[in-house]
Amino acid sequence: MGRIDGVAVLMGLAFALMWSSAFTSARMIVIDAPPLYALALRFLLSGLIGVGIALALGQSWRLTPGQWRATLLFGLCQNALYLGLNFVAMQWIEASVAAIIASTLPLCVALAGWALLGDRLRPVALAGLVAGFGGVVVIMGARWGGGIDPLGLALCIAGVIALTVATLSLRGASSGGNVMMVVGLQMLVGAVILLPPAMAFETLSVNWTPRLVLAFLYTTLIPGLAATWVWFRLVRRIGMVRGAAFHFLNPFFGVAIAALLLAEPLGLGDLIGVGIIMAGILAVQLSKAAQSEPVATPAPAKRDT
Repeated sequence: MGRIDGVAVLMGLAFALMWSSAFTSARMIVIDAPPLYALALRFLLSGLIGVGIALALGQSWRLTPGQWRATLLFGLCQNALYLGLNFVAMQWIEASVAAIIASTLPLCVALAGWALLGDRLRPVALAGLVAGFGGVVVIMGARWGGGIDPLGLALCIAGVIALTVATLSLRGASSGGNVMMVVGLQMLVGAVILLPPAMAFETLSVNWTPRLVLAFLYTTLIPGLAATWVWFRLVRRIGMVRGAAFHFLNPFFGVAIAALLLAEPLGLGDLIGVGIIMAGILAVQLSKAAQSEPVATPAPAKRDT
C-alpha cells in the first residue's frame, strides 16, 4: 500500500472535486430553506442510506468502544458543529469564502498536532503553515473591503476548529472495520443534535424551487455519501497521509465552482491567495508523507569466518 497510481489520482481528484462542491450546493440550499432544518434532514437521509448499505454489506452495529466514542465525537464536531456553523454562515457570506476557510483544515490539523500532541514538523512543513495561513490573510484582506460579514466569518472559523478536533478524533474511528456503519451512524448523530436547535431558532418555511431540490439531492448523495466512500477507498489504497495530500486542490476547486455556478467574484487577490494556500497545504502534506515513509534497514554485513 502507498504507491499513487493512476486510479488513486483519479480517486483523489474526484474526492477533492466533490468535497469542494459542497459549499456551492449548500449556498443554494440556504437561499430557499432554513439551514439547520435542511442539514438535519440531509443527515437523516444520508445516515439511513449509509446504515442500509452497511447492513447490506454485512457490517455490524457492534462497534468497538473506541469507534463509538469517535463516532459520537465526529458526528458532533464535523456534522453538527462544522457543517451546522457553515450552513448558518452561508446565509450571509459567499460559498467561496466558506470554502477557503474550510480548506485550511490540513494546516489546522498539522498546527494542532504540533502544538497539542507533540507531532514533529520539518522546516518545509513549518514554511507551508506560514504560507498557507498567509494566503488566507491575502484573500480575506482583498475581500474585507467588499463587506464580508464578521459573524459569518467567525462561524466558519469556529467550524473549521471543530472539524480539526473531529479529524484528530478520527484516528480511532477507522480501525476495527464497519467503516460504512460508522459513516452512517455519525450522520444520524448529526441529525439528532441539529434538530432541537432547528426547532428552537428556525421557522420551517421553504421556498420550493428546482434549484433547492437538485442542490439538496446532490448534497445528500455526492458530498455526503459518495465523497466519504471514495475517501475511505482512497485511504485504503494509498494511506491516510498520501490521500490527504489531495486536499491542496480544495481551495482552487471551491473558489472555481462558486464562481462558475453562483457567479461569485474572482479577483487577482483571490487567485494569488488560492495559489499560496495550495502551495502551503501541499508542502505540509508532502512533508508528512516523507516522514511516514519506512526507513530501509541495511542488512547486517557478513563476517568472514
